[in-house]
Amino acid sequence: MDPLLLQRYAGSVPRYTSYPTAPHFHDGVGEATYREWLVAVPSDSKVSLYLHVPFCRQMCWYCGCHTKVVRRDEPVRDYAAALRKEVALVAGAMRGSVMVTSVHWGGGTPTLLTPRDFVSIMEEIRRCFDLAEMAEVAVEIDPRTMDEETAVMLGAGGVNRASLGVQDFNRSVQEAINRVQSFETTKSAVDQLRRIGVKGVNLDLMYGLPHQDVACFLDTVEKAVQLQPDRLALFGYAHVPWMKKHQRLIDEAALPDPLLRAHQFGAAADRLGELGFTRIGLDHFARPEDSLAVALRCGALRRNFQGYTTDGAETLIGLGASAIGSLREGYVQNDVPIGRYVETMKTGRLGTVRGIRLGTDDYLRRAVIERLMCDGEVDLGAVRYDFGLLGADFAEELEALKPMEADGLVRLEGERVRVTRDGSPFVRVVAATFDRYLAQGSARHSQAV
Repeated sequence: MDPLLLQRYAGSVPRYTSYPTAPHFHDGVGEATYREWLVAVPSDSKVSLYLHVPFCRQMCWYCGCHTKVVRRDEPVRDYAAALRKEVALVAGAMRGSVMVTSVHWGGGTPTLLTPRDFVSIMEEIRRCFDLAEMAEVAVEIDPRTMDEETAVMLGAGGVNRASLGVQDFNRSVQEAINRVQSFETTKSAVDQLRRIGVKGVNLDLMYGLPHQDVACFLDTVEKAVQLQPDRLALFGYAHVPWMKKHQRLIDEAALPDPLLRAHQFGAAADRLGELGFTRIGLDHFARPEDSLAVALRCGALRRNFQGYTTDGAETLIGLGASAIGSLREGYVQNDVPIGRYVETMKTGRLGTVRGIRLGTDDYLRRAVIERLMCDGEVDLGAVRYDFGLLGADFAEELEALKPMEADGLVRLEGERVRVTRDGSPFVRVVAATFDRYLAQGSARHSQAV
């Protein structure tokens, strides 16, 4: 990578798992608005669910999620009861029984729930919704907490895809981020999942960590591939200590500079390509037969708060503290403090405290940004036609992209914008050109590369 290009474009921009992004949500969207939007969901529509479990046994210092360390089981049990209640409340606010095509458990560590609680929440989902027979039920797992009882729990809950956090197999890197996890521990978790019939296994790796270099990260990639995952994610560490105070425990002097970060990702991406993986958007890799790679080839790849997905449901219901939902009218987010969320559920009220209503321009720009993030290209004229906005004008954005074209990052062909191979690490910067909110807020984002 050209260091001058990196210096010029590796600023701070959103990850674009939504548009507008979460910093622009406001308290003008609350419970009453959310109820209106839920009632408006057509009874014959497809819906996906995201359940957030904000608990861990130990804080990983790199973590950017809403989570809390717990030593006792009681807070987790109380939270599970609140989740069950919210499932029923949301379903009760909707017309009829909509079909759920995807269930995603995120965290935190969802597998800290007891088997009884996990299975009972899945049973509540089946009671309140029409869970499709072929629905994807995915869960995020910390391999260090995986045992036979957990495996049985996941099987009983109908889990068919699992994402395992790895980050890096190098011991010195693990110690620097407070997450020591051996290759054998990870392999044992993968083997247990395969034994209970989980067909989709994803591994999450992370570059840009302290004491990491190219050789170290490539070694982690090679070991990860030995576990025969269906998908791999190469996430860039987002150092945001102003937001996540525990990240201050990471030695900033040990973090790789932007150029080394770029080389770590580039070398890993090249190696995965040599091993037969298909690159998916910004940071995912999948085997050619995996549904994510198939969706890319068919132009059906999507992006939401869980990252790249094959989920085509227009409505995403967020359940749990801090969870974000996406509906036709806009985005909603639940209260972040866990205790307050639990108490709200006891009162029978929904937990929405903020969000944003989408306007016509938002829909248009969201579609443009999603196609850039998923396909690396977009036909602006075709998007305008799809939305019936033939009078919309992207002249300002196209003009802003011309310096990137001169630097070889994009190709402009009329109203078609194509991100080049050299420009792929900067796709978030290209997408940010179409973000009308970015200059309006004071939010600080992670670095682009």
